[in-house]
Amino acid sequence: MDVVSTADAPVRVYRHRLFTRLWHWVNAVAVIVLIGSGLMIFNAHPRLYWGHYGANFDPAWLELPRWPGWVTLPSRYSLSGARHWHLFFALVLAFGLLLYMVWSLVNRHIQRDLRIRSRDLTARALCTDLKAHWALRFHDPHDPRAYNVFQKLSYVGVIFVLMPLLVLSGLALAPGMWAWLPDLFGGRQSARSVHFIAMGAMTLFVIVHLTLVILAGAANEVRSMITGWWRAPEEDHS
Repeated sequence: MDVVSTADAPVRVYRHRLFTRLWHWVNAVAVIVLIGSGLMIFNAHPRLYWGHYGANFDPAWLELPRWPGWVTLPSRYSLSGARHWHLFFALVLAFGLLLYMVWSLVNRHIQRDLRIRSRDLTARALCTDLKAHWALRFHDPHDPRAYNVFQKLSYVGVIFVLMPLLVLSGLALAPGMWAWLPDLFGGRQSARSVHFIAMGAMTLFVIVHLTLVILAGAANEVRSMITGWWRAPEEDHS
């Protein structure tokens, strides 16, 4: 990442490369569509089970009311329509994730920017970062390019744990896929439960992410994800 600064201008950091920006926006659309269509699919049978089997008269570990149309895709009940949306954007998500992983490993973005070191996980480092977040300071004033520890943990967790878990558990639900895949989760119904829980975690991540973007300065953050250039707050480097 490049840094540009003059005596009269704030620090400007080239923070996001073109591929990252494209992947971010494509991924944002895919995740929103997948959440909405997934909730419509869930409405067809809003009960979750563990194991290989589960139907109307089996005991469910979770039963929810049907989601309203304003949060589902499509907004009117259509299981076939929701499946078409869901399967198409699941492919977008899966192949986009694979490309991003390969690209980030090749250009060393993961090793350089997102690697979590032992010193990041000390109690002192975590407390310092937590206090900074509480004070709405989200970057290191001495190195505005650096990701803070909570960014590293969340991004690595989402990219290498949560999203692969969503993809694998979703594949386990598809009839005709590898027979061993549902067994990996303890059964097809267990895979459906894991998929729903992972979807809830992804939804929570999106909500927290958008909240922090607003608190950090929405215009600056969104501009950086469009142009690549991010401006460090003036009070941090004055």
